[in-house]
Amino acid sequence: MKYFHEQIEAKWRKYWAEKQTFAASNNSDKPKYYVLDMFPYPSGAGLHVGHPLGYIASDIVARYKRHQGFNVLHPQGYDSFGLPAEQYAIQTGQHPDTTTKENISRYREQLDKIGFSFDWNREVRTSNADYYKHTQWIFIQLFESWYNKNSNKAEAISTLISIFEKEGNATVNAVCDDAVASFSAAEWNAFSSEEKQRILLQYRLTYLAETEVNWCPGLGTVLANDEIINGVSERGGHPVIRKKMTQWSMRISAYAERLLQGLNDIDWSESIKESQRNWIGKSVGAMVQFKLENSDSYIEVFTTRPDTIFGVTFMTLAPEHELVSKITSPTQKAAVEAYVEATAKRSERERMADVKTISGVFTGAYAEHPFTKEPIPVWIGDYVLAGYGTGAVMAVPCGDERDYAFANFFKGQNGMPEIKNIFNKDISEAAYGEKGGFELVNSDFLNGLGYKEGTKKSIEALEKINQGKGKTNYRLRDAVFSRQRYWGEPFPAYYVNGLPQMIDQKYLPIVLPEVEKYLPTEDGQPPLGNAATWAWDSVQCSVVSNELIDNVTVFPLELNTMPGWAGSSWYWMRYMDAQNETEFASAEALKYWQNVDLYIGGSEHATGHLLYSRFWNKFLKDRGYAPTEEPFKKLINQGMILGMSAFVYRSEDSKKLYSKGLTAGINVQPIHVDLSVINDITNELDIEAFKKHPLYSDYKNAEFVLENGKYIVGREVEKMSKSKYNVVNPDDICNDYGADTLRLYEMFLGPLEQAKPWNTAGITGVSGFLKKLWRLYFDDNGLLVTDGEPTAEMYKSLHKTIKKVTEDIENFSFNTSVSQFMICVNELATLKCNHRKILEPLAVIISPYAPHIAEELWSQLGHEGSISTVAFPVFEEKYLVESEKEYPVSFNGKMRFTIKLPLDLTVPQIQEIVMADQRTLKQLDGRTPNKVIIVPGKVINLVG
Repeated sequence: MKYFHEQIEAKWRKYWAEKQTFAASNNSDKPKYYVLDMFPYPSGAGLHVGHPLGYIASDIVARYKRHQGFNVLHPQGYDSFGLPAEQYAIQTGQHPDTTTKENISRYREQLDKIGFSFDWNREVRTSNADYYKHTQWIFIQLFESWYNKNSNKAEAISTLISIFEKEGNATVNAVCDDAVASFSAAEWNAFSSEEKQRILLQYRLTYLAETEVNWCPGLGTVLANDEIINGVSERGGHPVIRKKMTQWSMRISAYAERLLQGLNDIDWSESIKESQRNWIGKSVGAMVQFKLENSDSYIEVFTTRPDTIFGVTFMTLAPEHELVSKITSPTQKAAVEAYVEATAKRSERERMADVKTISGVFTGAYAEHPFTKEPIPVWIGDYVLAGYGTGAVMAVPCGDERDYAFANFFKGQNGMPEIKNIFNKDISEAAYGEKGGFELVNSDFLNGLGYKEGTKKSIEALEKINQGKGKTNYRLRDAVFSRQRYWGEPFPAYYVNGLPQMIDQKYLPIVLPEVEKYLPTEDGQPPLGNAATWAWDSVQCSVVSNELIDNVTVFPLELNTMPGWAGSSWYWMRYMDAQNETEFASAEALKYWQNVDLYIGGSEHATGHLLYSRFWNKFLKDRGYAPTEEPFKKLINQGMILGMSAFVYRSEDSKKLYSKGLTAGINVQPIHVDLSVINDITNELDIEAFKKHPLYSDYKNAEFVLENGKYIVGREVEKMSKSKYNVVNPDDICNDYGADTLRLYEMFLGPLEQAKPWNTAGITGVSGFLKKLWRLYFDDNGLLVTDGEPTAEMYKSLHKTIKKVTEDIENFSFNTSVSQFMICVNELATLKCNHRKILEPLAVIISPYAPHIAEELWSQLGHEGSISTVAFPVFEEKYLVESEKEYPVSFNGKMRFTIKLPLDLTVPQIQEIVMADQRTLKQLDGRTPNKVIIVPGKVINLVG
């Protein structure tokens, strides 16, 4: 009976679908275990073999936990809003919904082929109205909330209004906009409705504000920092500029400290935690005010080194700082405006990364030192960011390398002063940036102090003259939440006299309207401005500004859409109760599943997605909708599977293509080659297929310079990508070798969290292993399995494997499990094992890794139903305890033979048996040894 993976895998995929084998229950006496993958964006390219890596790992754990008796939730869905589908729609005119559904269908087909134990009853798609209805609802809750610092959580905005009505805002301790005007209860109660709304916007957790954004004219939208590479858009490579726009923002900064402290309570890698800490960027210091000369205005600076206040040599503002245009002198106006325009073309990320370029312009303005009253020149420089701190730096060159380089670069220009040294250290070659090991000098009342004492005393002095105070600051900025796109969640908002109002929740969802084109309108409105009608709750509404239609006043709707991270910031909770039509999830389902036990996904989401998800989860917990503070207990970032690219080598005139071994000393250019035209094992180019391939039509008349009659391509490990033509389709592997082979091979490549190259040549070994496993159970005549009692060696091999695989799954070390499977099968084959007591548990322990073959083996062994919930075998130590020892028997230190003896024999008993052995008698040849050395369990040596 032969192993035919095609029939076996198709049979069991059909069985799992029909029997709903992996459907999780929200009401179970079993302990729960929630395994989650970061859900994919369904691109038109489909999956390559790198994509399933994390899914296979999570599936192994999910299946293992089912074997252990857990009620396992292992769902899957699609992050289906996004810019790529919209760009494709702009190019082709095809609706993004159409292409998204086609792409999802392709993904589903590929995912099913690999045999994942997903509960497809809980599938979510962020672009479906029945999903984003709840995203809109969460947005409304954020709008109707404020952050109370006293209770350290979000509360309903009605509680804030109640305080205003009774006390005004003098005692309110809230996260809010800067410089909120104070008012009494009487003044609040006398305010108009519109005045009250404007004030409340300064406190709401989602609010409208003029914000510096990354504007991409080519795409007609705002981009997040992680959507920009080297100053251009990741999608399309369009230039990106910094621009001020009125945008919706999320007050994530309110949660900065909780996001930071929460990292102590979750099982994530230290590298991911550190990424989050750096993004949050907590720093303790002081806020200092520097008055501007001849002005009532002042520059506010946050510094972590107030002890260095007497070392301030100049000040630097971000080019976007609101004061720049106000304080620039007429003589410096042209230079400043040119610099500001140039800076707008560089992204924040690019400016932060560029530590080598020194650039800046003097504004012509001066500030006043808080204590000495000396004039301090004010410059602008692109190394200062408007979104970090206050967008202003008090430059202390003697204590900061970047300030030091800036001061030296512009030395003698526009009144740049000499560097002031306030440390008892030499700064002739470099700044002294340490926080210890110095005494302050040239620092008035701080002379002789160190960092801690100097910081404390300087803050006290600043507070005394009302020009500063101690403060904890965070790098984390409020998140811009508006996008000028079509393919995203519509906001549930409209405007009355320019002030935002939330649409009544009973009308949700606000359905994304149809438009004729997906570009901004002619007057610059977002694409939704092209919509003639909108729909919600089966009601059609014309988008007309303040017009009466059928005696109903219709107000303008919000035309921006939400960003891609809106739907992905809460999706794990929707999986808990995906069919619920009235709530995002019921209280009962949320209480049962709590949060995600294991989350697996790529490290590219180490900051943005994880921070936003944790923020929304904490907010929903504050408002009583989520049961836990943190969404993901344990997080693992899988590494990449890298592609093995292939190259041909083109001569300068493109008339010759040299085989790899003939390129030495020749000026050639490597050209990526599609893997479909090479033999992936021998690396030989199929020349005729290459000539016929549409990508290489330019070379159909080229001369191919061969080595030994063949054209051998070059190979190089790179990121797997369509642009490098090194993508391997998992469908091809499943068709040729089987899904179980693909699953085992991807795990076998190396540790889950490391990057590793794909090599199709290595997959044949794993395929051969499965055939060898099959032959333990079957020969050409059918099932071989017997009910006889296995030998001790058979039990030993099985239990070594149970122990190893159990430990490996618990430690997510899947690659070494595959090695152990191979060792075990080889051992059992050598032992000619066909014993049920060994082969039944073996099928169960391999089931998480190779589920199709395991199901078939289990069925052929005479069992009904699926193997998926059969109890996982338990390791028993007794089978690994050695009862016998094969001793080497040596004569004068030279080993002559071995003898197997029970380990519980005493030394005299061992000596008696050895001395009576015929082989010993032959070696001694009548002689009596001078000494017999016996170490129980180790050696036997006869001397003399």
